[in-house]
Amino acid sequence: MATRTAQTLDLVYIAIGAALITVCAWISIPLTVPFTLQTFAVFFILVLLGGRRGTLSVLVYILLGAVGIPVFAEFTGGLAILFGSTGGYILGFLLIGLIWCCFERLFPGVLRAQITALLLGLIACYAFGTVWFIVVFSRANGAVGLMTALSWCVLPFVLPDLVKLALAFVIARRVQPMLSRNYA
Repeated sequence: MATRTAQTLDLVYIAIGAALITVCAWISIPLTVPFTLQTFAVFFILVLLGGRRGTLSVLVYILLGAVGIPVFAEFTGGLAILFGSTGGYILGFLLIGLIWCCFERLFPGVLRAQITALLLGLIACYAFGTVWFIVVFSRANGAVGLMTALSWCVLPFVLPDLVKLALAFVIARRVQPMLSRNYA
């Protein structure tokens, strides 16, 4: 019975994580790459729920968007968004989760390792998303250079994403004891 309850709670937490990413995606300022609170939500759920449940939340979010449910920025969804020029950044959220999972196994509970995992995950997301952007954008619109892509897609987001990372980390660590108490 306890295993069944734990599995049910896992599913509920994963669904709530995906819903949180969705709501944060809808809070959007349209730019070349829309400014949203998605990265805040991804950081938050990874710290709060742990690597497995947090990464599964990200995967559920991406799959919901892939089948056309409008969960992405500006109430969009579908494969066209995922395979569009900014889709690499959405898929890059999985990299943040996978890096978090690796660090979680290698350095369980180590505060510096958790922060490092989120920072490396963000860098991996930026790198993957930027390469994706250059390839897809260049096919549709002609060549675009790395510095141009970085100036459009990464540089305006670095400081806000670092602030979102810090806030998500602090808030999730404050909420975590309450969640742990109810999830024994």
